Amino acid sequence: MSHIRAAVLGSPIEHSLSPVLHRAAYQELGLDDWSYDRFEIDEAALPGFVSGLGPEWAGLSLTMPLKRAIIPLLDGISDTAASVEAVNTVVLTKDGRRLGDNTDIPGIVAALHERGVEKVPSAAILGAGATASSALAALSRICTGEVTAYVRSDARADEMRGWGERLGVTVRTADWSDAAEALSAPLVIATTPAGTTDALAASVPEGAGTLFDVLYDPWPTALAAAWDRRGGKVVGGLDLLVHQAVLQVEQMTGRAPGPLAAMRAAGERALAAR
Repeated sequence: MSHIRAAVLGSPIEHSLSPVLHRAAYQELGLDDWSYDRFEIDEAALPGFVSGLGPEWAGLSLTMPLKRAIIPLLDGISDTAASVEAVNTVVLTKDGRRLGDNTDIPGIVAALHERGVEKVPSAAILGAGATASSALAALSRICTGEVTAYVRSDARADEMRGWGERLGVTVRTADWSDAAEALSAPLVIATTPAGTTDALAASVPEGAGTLFDVLYDPWPTALAAAWDRRGGKVVGGLDLLVHQAVLQVEQMTGRAPGPLAAMRAAGERALAAR
């Protein structure tokens, strides 16, 4: 096989940094015969795309809205992916199998460990979407106490409590109108779309704990900037993106994850150019 392919799929996909990160990793690892592309694929188009993959394909990265839609098309998924019913990584094996995993969850943990956050007594999650369930799964590994989720509806509250029961995490829910209370937690994970947390910036306390804001563009968010000004520790979406991508590269190429610094630098350059 002279040329090996991988790609990220999703919709919308044009702003994805995954090609930048994976190509930087390939260059660092000397994988000149590897390429990584992006494809605008929605749920309706996914089965046809996957069925058309040839033996030159090594793996796929999945973003929204495909992380659950991909599961019926796979031959198996990891326990990590099954825990949140979401796959962001597919490895295409030499014997033709399609195996799914979720690198977002260990990516969150690794990004926090890199900044010295290994265990917390409690935590807060802002939001209750797909990323929030991955954040909750990550917290099941590092949080020894209660997690409070700030949500906008009773349905979302029920979902987060359900995920907590499934993941073995004690979850308390609170209304989004009280979200400023979250900012005093030792660890706050913001999983909401751009602009949603801007109004909270004025409420960040002095000597704040750690904020993990999963956004990376625009960066810094108003909340992250305020957090930094008040002496808190900030972990950003690029940190998550790099750590989960390193794990994807390892799984797809079979090579040990060495290119993290090169991938982060490439991501920073790409964001600065936007």
